[in-house]
Amino acid sequence: MGTHDEQRDNKTRIFGVPPQNDPSPRDVLHRVFSSLSAKGYEPVDHLVGYLLSGDPTYITENENARYLIQQVERNELLEELVGFYLKD
Repeated sequence: MGTHDEQRDNKTRIFGVPPQNDPSPRDVLHRVFSSLSAKGYEPVDHLVGYLLSGDPTYITENENARYLIQQVERNELLEELVGFYLKD
């Protein structure tokens, strides 16, 4: 039988993974808009194309925008836009 220290070393250790701070739909829209503008695209046209079709090629890969926008459900993006537009 080993010492107390040896027994402690044989135990399973659990390490927590820090929670990811997922960007809000609003933040994603702002970042993607900025990235599209920086590349010289018409951001509204490209965002509408993506929201209607779901085709990620409407969004540039510049600044990881395409990956970023795909991390948020399209309906969440639409809810953010409609909510902002209709807000008093």
